[in-house]
Amino acid sequence: MADKQEGRPKKATIILHSGDMDKVYSALIIGNGALAMGMDVAIYFTFWGLQRLKKGALEKGPLSKMHFLGLGKWMVKQRMKKANVASLERLMRDFKEMGGRVLACDMTMEIMGIRREDLHTEWIDDYCAVGTYIAEARDSDITLFI
Repeated sequence: MADKQEGRPKKATIILHSGDMDKVYSALIIGNGALAMGMDVAIYFTFWGLQRLKKGALEKGPLSKMHFLGLGKWMVKQRMKKANVASLERLMRDFKEMGGRVLACDMTMEIMGIRREDLHTEWIDDYCAVGTYIAEARDSDITLFI
């Protein structure tokens, strides 16, 4: 999906601010869809979204609505399983295999006391600040805040 004026692939940049399970799903599904359409994609994980990059935490987030002390999440996961929806782990693996880039907000790491060794470092392409996100977004055809 090359831009005919510049000869470059189209680009999408997503800020994942939320750590809610359904919002992490949204970011990865949209990111994978854009990659499958030939776009360059970066997801900038910040604040509660960055929490999901911790080892063992990708699937840990609550639902954004109707959580019901975990029962809502359980029901949604059961329905997703019946509909053969891929797990977040699988979506992240696919995202990385198709060339998606994961950007981790280093300011959030400092604020929340998150160390690099706490994170899935194999997923992360860059530890960066807001300037990196701005540079990515400035050159993007699509930008999303989730």
